[in-house]
Amino acid sequence: MSALEGLLLSTMVFLVIAMMVSFLRLLQGKTLWDRILMLNIISTKVILFVAVLALYLDSVVLLDIAISYGIIGFLTITLLSKFIMAGGREK
Repeated sequence: MSALEGLLLSTMVFLVIAMMVSFLRLLQGKTLWDRILMLNIISTKVILFVAVLALYLDSVVLLDIAISYGIIGFLTITLLSKFIMAGGREK
């Protein structure tokens, strides 16, 4: 195993641990905005994980998936925030 492979593997392990901690924070969020922020952070960490995995596996297709997931995640958080700011289901 080369030094780069070891670095990429340790980065992926660190990202998985960070996602688990963020998920626990998502469950413990005091306000709705805290939970949305944690959802956005988890989405970003998933994108980073897929990008590092693409480097590890030397796969261009996974980078395309990471970019697509990033766009979908951004649109989802934006539309969800707009929905909540407009009053959500209460109107």
